[in-house]
Amino acid sequence: MANELTLDLSQDVPNALTAIADMERAKLIPKNDYNAVGNEYSSVNRDAVADGDNKGRGTGVYLDVYNQGAGDKVDIAERQNEIKINKFNAQKPYPNFQL
Repeated sequence: MANELTLDLSQDVPNALTAIADMERAKLIPKNDYNAVGNEYSSVNRDAVADGDNKGRGTGVYLDVYNQGAGDKVDIAERQNEIKINKFNAQKPYPNFQL
């Protein structure tokens, strides 16, 4: 039968290595600035809505896929660039082949 060893790895005495590790851990773990009290993340949060910055891509409206303002500023610029070569748009949709 194997002998079991009981190890106590708790640190009762503060040491320099633990203090340095705690300081570095606090710097490395990212801060979540979304909380339920004042800045809850949702579809209408300022960081989720497309308002010209690089964060938001949505419009806050459910399934709003035909809105030209959706997306961040890079998405909008690329969409405008692609419209130059696409002959179909909201005014001239794809042909309906159903009889």
